[in-house]
Amino acid sequence: MKIIAVGMNYRLHCNELYANEALPQEPVIFMKPDSALLKNGKPFFIPDFCERVDYEAELVVRICRLGKNISERFAHRYYDALTVGIDFTARDLQQQFRSKGMPWELCKGFDDSAAIGDFLPLERFDDIQKINFHLDIDGCTVQQGYTGDMLFTVDKIIAYVSRFCTLKIGDLLFTGTPVGIGPVQIDNHLEGYLEKDKVLDFYIR
Repeated sequence: MKIIAVGMNYRLHCNELYANEALPQEPVIFMKPDSALLKNGKPFFIPDFCERVDYEAELVVRICRLGKNISERFAHRYYDALTVGIDFTARDLQQQFRSKGMPWELCKGFDDSAAIGDFLPLERFDDIQKINFHLDIDGCTVQQGYTGDMLFTVDKIIAYVSRFCTLKIGDLLFTGTPVGIGPVQIDNHLEGYLEKDKVLDFYIR
């Protein structure tokens, strides 16, 4: 199982972090190892190697078929379930790495940095590009996303990624975060929602 993630997939989030940079013309892809996976409501422990860890709530898609060089028009056949996930980012490390022109996998791929909630079947939703999702911290909504605002649709991302690496059953695709990222603190309570269904619920320790 591999975790594929997309950066810079919402216009307002791009402006939030890199206002002076042009919007991406192709999906920005990075990977997380399977050791990054955090599930079943287990707590996230803030690591000691950075000064700031940010939450980034995202729609997560579960791959259900083996595929390579998938056509965009057939991409919808390759996933079967959705949830909300958190792409935890060691923000201070990312800024250091970017300033030096270095790869920044370490700030994204550390242990437990890919939290996921419970999956809902795809058939619950009429259109994957018309889904609202949001993240609450301590009872207050901090991020709200609408998949119709993605720069690159889920199907386009799958077609793009599958040109380079084979998708396998059980792979997870983090599809990018909307505007509103911020740091987590010890004892924060994170709850993620797909429409009105709470699918993610855990604490920061």
